[in-house]
Amino acid sequence: MVTVFLGGDVMLGRGVDQLLPHPGDPELREMSVRDARTYVELAEAANGPVPRPVGPRMPWGEALPVLDDAAPDARVVNLETAVTADGDFAPGKAVHYRMHPANLPCLAAVRPDVCALANNHVLDFGPRGLLETLGALERAGVQTAGAGTDAARARRPAVVPLEDGGRVLVFSFGMPSSGIPESWAATGQRAGVDLVEAPTSVAAAAFAERLQAVRRPGDVTVASIHWGPNWGYDVSPDEIGFAHALVDAGVDIVHGHSSHHPRPLEVYGGRLVLYGCGDLVDDYEGIDGYEAYRDDLRVLYLVTVEPDTGRLAEARLVPLRARRMRLEHAPPEDAGWLGATLDRYSREFGTRIGAGPDGALTVR
Repeated sequence: MVTVFLGGDVMLGRGVDQLLPHPGDPELREMSVRDARTYVELAEAANGPVPRPVGPRMPWGEALPVLDDAAPDARVVNLETAVTADGDFAPGKAVHYRMHPANLPCLAAVRPDVCALANNHVLDFGPRGLLETLGALERAGVQTAGAGTDAARARRPAVVPLEDGGRVLVFSFGMPSSGIPESWAATGQRAGVDLVEAPTSVAAAAFAERLQAVRRPGDVTVASIHWGPNWGYDVSPDEIGFAHALVDAGVDIVHGHSSHHPRPLEVYGGRLVLYGCGDLVDDYEGIDGYEAYRDDLRVLYLVTVEPDTGRLAEARLVPLRARRMRLEHAPPEDAGWLGATLDRYSREFGTRIGAGPDGALTVR
């Protein structure tokens, strides 16, 4: 069996960066907030004092021993921040995220094999910021997918070798529906992200050709997609059709993200589709306005598939909660609320979410 850990949006910039040993320039150009340290103050106002500086493991909190116990064969997250002390604020954007490259040990603490980068924040500090991001991650030994110095590199999958000789292939691409500017698309002469204009049958067919060109027997394939709005449980018919077309083309796990909270799950053709994984690590604690979605609840997705067929064998969802800028185990009542909510919206896809014996949620 092959187990893949999939994380949603990991944003180690702004307030998180200010907690770490090497905080970058705190300047922001948001409508209401001009200093990144304000986001730490909001978290403190909501849940109590946050120490600073903190070690690189602190934001991950109780997620780290869970992952150590699970010992996944591959670890994949969506890194939704630039890693740079360079570059200019991207024009026309309301929010910009960056973490100082010297704080990369915080990312390294979760030991990611692959960071998906095709999202709406990786170019927040322009092409120079993207190039520094790519270089910093390469020096840290972290593979990337979804962004590159040109279109060919942005479309290239990350490859994680497995002990039995197989591989986990991770493709990353994003869509304008998540807020990615069309000008960020990589071209033959321009650095950027792998941008797919819309979830259409034509786009799915084009991806299928790319996949078949590199896939080998025994590979486990992950399509990591940044798409859709920040809030809401509805999945559009086009998104459903696109996810199904990816599975039909040979994708074993669809790793969707962009929403600030988990969205429905589906088992289609024996493969797992995560329409939205929600946030994992960020500085959103204490921000008002969307409390009904409980975006303080976070999930570790541990997906086990059959190595020869890619079919889903087991999916465990470990509920966590963000408190004082750190992940902790979600209390039983919160885990129960999350499980019931995901079950209600996943039923539309013929998929049920239940409680496991260890406090994790299970997909059936």
